[in-house]
Amino acid sequence: MNRAARPNDRYSRTRTGGSGGSGGGGGFRSQAPGRSSAMGRSGAPNRSGGYGRRPAAPQGEFALPVTITPALPAVEAFAELDMPEVLLSTLTREGLAVPFPIQGATLPNSLAGRDVLGRGRTGSGKTLAFGLALLARTAGQRAESRQPLALVLVPTRELAQQVTDALTPYARSLKLRLATVVGGMSIGRQASALRGGAEVVVATPGRLKDLIERGDCRLDRVAITVLDEADQMADMGFMPQVTALLDQVLPGGQRMLFSATLDRNVDRLVRQYLHDPVVHSVDPSAGAVTTMEHHVLHVQGADKNATTTEIAARDGRVIMFLDTKHAVDRLTEHLLASGVRAAALHGGKSQPQRTRTLGQFKSGLVTVLVATNVAARGIHVDNLDLVVNVDPPTDHKDYLHRGGRTARAGESGSVVTLVLPNQRREMTRLMADAGITPQTTQVRSGEAELTRITGAQAPSGVPVTITAPVAERPQRSASSSRGRRSRPAQTRRNGTERSPKKSRTMSGRHWWAASRADGSRPAALSSVAYLRWGFLFRRAGLGLLLHPPRSVRDL
Repeated sequence: MNRAARPNDRYSRTRTGGSGGSGGGGGFRSQAPGRSSAMGRSGAPNRSGGYGRRPAAPQGEFALPVTITPALPAVEAFAELDMPEVLLSTLTREGLAVPFPIQGATLPNSLAGRDVLGRGRTGSGKTLAFGLALLARTAGQRAESRQPLALVLVPTRELAQQVTDALTPYARSLKLRLATVVGGMSIGRQASALRGGAEVVVATPGRLKDLIERGDCRLDRVAITVLDEADQMADMGFMPQVTALLDQVLPGGQRMLFSATLDRNVDRLVRQYLHDPVVHSVDPSAGAVTTMEHHVLHVQGADKNATTTEIAARDGRVIMFLDTKHAVDRLTEHLLASGVRAAALHGGKSQPQRTRTLGQFKSGLVTVLVATNVAARGIHVDNLDLVVNVDPPTDHKDYLHRGGRTARAGESGSVVTLVLPNQRREMTRLMADAGITPQTTQVRSGEAELTRITGAQAPSGVPVTITAPVAERPQRSASSSRGRRSRPAQTRRNGTERSPKKSRTMSGRHWWAASRADGSRPAALSSVAYLRWGFLFRRAGLGLLLHPPRSVRDL
């Protein structure tokens, strides 16, 4: 089996041999063992371009369902919608008066209880498109313990947190309780939130399944179900769990499916679970954002590391995407050693670590977020104007979602992809699938053209360390100690005293130390210690101090 040649640099995870190729695969990419190489057994190159990545998902759109009942017309202002007054007031307080296209198109129908199939580019406002309708239709109801009334399923923890953050002010105004159910966090706390009652649950499929199996959640009262980024859930292998969860919700309830891309992977969900849905596609599936520039930078393998470092050292924040968590960690360490304030984000990090890293990036403490595709969806950062694909994505959907971290909500931004010579053909095909015509430029580190496109500059070279702020541990209140009283406190309340643990079977040495320490003696020595020490104590005239254990007294 042939492999594409790659330079043996310090960031390579495995050494490759063979000839051919032109510096292919250099940089920070890592090749996982056991993955396919550039040529299959049949001798044909695979879709991944020979870099051992997963094969591309089936491309092509399924035939969208035909709406039988005509859809309601779109609105141009939130005030035109039939929503609670407190919800409209909160929108005004949040500075929102005019809905985005997907919101104006879908909200009239979702508020009326219709099933909705919505497609809109990343950053187009899909969260409020389904969230406002879900909250408005749930308002005034009260959930019983372990029985939520509305459910939002998302593929990743980050997207779940973003949805929760976006809906919290509106849910609070309606006195609705939100619960976030994701992996990587305490399942006990999540179960407690469900037991206390939560009208709306935002969840990833795996953790919700675990809670249901524990008996901490039931879905038979869920009347509104939303699937956000359903295509990614299908790509990640969640489809069996998603369908199992949908089979448990209230029959005849409202279902809404939203995503930036809709392909054949979600065809089954649409056909099986959406009934006479209103279809809204405000953007073409592969459509580019008009305020977003796309650049393909042709680099040589030997120069890719230096080019990446100079881009990272620019003024302003940037997200850099790589294929594997190991490559992410290596690049992050290199950037920190070069004087760039970088932090890593990938699936190998705990949820508290990921949350802290995102907070540091949003606050500006960290200027470079080095990430795998875990950050491709569900992260919103204001004024982020550059996304860099250090490793080109696998397919056009990954490209669109990575690029969707910039140029959000009408802002402008650039997406830059570093492409090695043997990746050019695959990248051309990917851009065609995405419907994008990028600006292609040959660059080298230190050149003015690289600076013009990305703002690249030489790093300081002074190593930096990112320290997390130390959070003060909250003082435990007296009420939080209820049921956790120490044994001495309990015995004092009852007017009795208990001997120290294990005092009934102490060795002679420990018995004597305990007797001298508090002036009292434990209940008894162990049988072996009594027989061993008894002779010495009696000769010293201390025999009365010995209290033989029951096992000895019964001899």
